[in-house]
Amino acid sequence: MAKAAFIGLGVMGYPMAGYLASKGGHDVTVYNRTAAKAEKWVAEHGGRHAPTPEEAARDCDFVFACVGNDDDLRAITTGDGGAFHGMKPGAIFIDNTTASAEVARELHAAAAERGCGFLDAPVSGGQAGAENGALTVMVGGDEAHYEAARPAIECFSKMVGLMGPSGAGQLTKMVNQICIAGLVQGLSEAVHFAKSADLDVAKVIDVISKGAAQSWQMENRWETMRDGKFDFGFAVDWMRKDLGICLKTANETGARLPVTALVDQFYAEVQGMGGRRWDTSSLIARLENADSKG
Repeated sequence: MAKAAFIGLGVMGYPMAGYLASKGGHDVTVYNRTAAKAEKWVAEHGGRHAPTPEEAARDCDFVFACVGNDDDLRAITTGDGGAFHGMKPGAIFIDNTTASAEVARELHAAAAERGCGFLDAPVSGGQAGAENGALTVMVGGDEAHYEAARPAIECFSKMVGLMGPSGAGQLTKMVNQICIAGLVQGLSEAVHFAKSADLDVAKVIDVISKGAAQSWQMENRWETMRDGKFDFGFAVDWMRKDLGICLKTANETGARLPVTALVDQFYAEVQGMGGRRWDTSSLIARLENADSKG
């Protein structure tokens, strides 16, 4: 059992912190900008909540965070009342936010100056993966810090891998999002085509999902896409944030992402349709919307 803190109790962080307490048996202190959510978490899982990230991190062996973006991450680490100001030498900060590789390297260096470790450890698996303790975690950082933190990370994951030095975890998450963007667009077009051709979508998916077209997105999203229901996962706003990071990094590295850039613009259209909080499978909605206008 270790002393741990978790900063950021959103749809991902709330259950992740819960697994640290219930499965790992760790002594967990939580912080959330909305204190009522932290109080609710403590009522469900025990532990305690703190008024600032700095206080949450004090005397902890591991400090986890899952917040919105680079600026949020800087605010809760090196900003006023940030966790880095309360961490003891030898403590390890594990960042589960999807952010840039640049901020990961920046905070890795800042933590090292304080005698602490920093791992960029973004996750994949969505809200369902977090709630089931079955996330995939891609980690960048020093091997010694990774090995020390891995048992705690495994509390809420089914797969954990060290991908390379600081920033490699975030770069791997970008690869993940690039794959998902193309897959969801392809599946959207496939379901839309099947409906337009008056095929039984359920029968079609039952057959093709046993072959080379199979994917997690197909197995988990075809039915809700067919039915126009988009309240089952990762929001369009967050996907656009992630794809923006991918495209910016690609521009810096010289990588070419024509399909990703196109799908990013398709998501912008979905936002314009009022779908900012719809899940990423809502790409099909812009195809159906075009039909209704036609």
